[in-house]
Amino acid sequence: MTHILRVPQIDLTAVLADSNPSIDLKLQVYENSTRNFLKALTSYKNRAINTISERRKYQHAEKKKLHDRIHSSEAEINNCKLKEIELVADLEHEKEERKDAELSLAAFKRRLHTLQEKCATIGSDIDQYRAITDNLRREKDKERVILSTHASQVSPEVISCEAKLSCIIEGIEKDQLLIRFRNLDKQEPSREFSLVLDVSSPYYKVVTSSPHLMVLPILVDELNQHGDVYEFIKQVRMAYDELANT
Repeated sequence: MTHILRVPQIDLTAVLADSNPSIDLKLQVYENSTRNFLKALTSYKNRAINTISERRKYQHAEKKKLHDRIHSSEAEINNCKLKEIELVADLEHEKEERKDAELSLAAFKRRLHTLQEKCATIGSDIDQYRAITDNLRREKDKERVILSTHASQVSPEVISCEAKLSCIIEGIEKDQLLIRFRNLDKQEPSREFSLVLDVSSPYYKVVTSSPHLMVLPILVDELNQHGDVYEFIKQVRMAYDELANT
């Protein structure tokens, strides 16, 4: 509550009537009032200074928070920009990979189409070869029947001749004759001597022989000179006979 200092009323007549006139100015009260005013003014000033200081500190703290927030936001923005650049680069890379994959897929499709056409052509060729094979097989079966018929007619005579000559001649591969001799070794009549004669060209040659015959190259050279296969077989038989009984 505000204290109001009331100014006292002065009775000038009474003062002048006094033998020693004086007026009480109440200086002590004034001084006390002035002192209290200055004290209140100082207190107000200090409170104002403290308030200003606290506000300044608060504003500084808020400013620092705002600065930190701005710095953090700028860092996040820069990070987002970097991520955006990376994402754009990844998208471009994926785009290139997708383009390459599409090109590879198109190339594979073309190759597949080409292979399918080749397979179709090969399948057609296979069918054609099967038809040819079936025709050849039928012709071969017919020839086999004919040969079996002829063989059944000449087989007894051939067997008789082979038994008397102790020599068996048969075809094994294309243009190759297997010639076998028996009853040459007196100690072991069942022992077999054989050779394979290749007659595929004008020049005869022996593919293999068992057992090995040293004079065989000479006999082959003589065969190529005179061309008499029967004479060659006779000479080979004589050479094996000499080899077996020497």
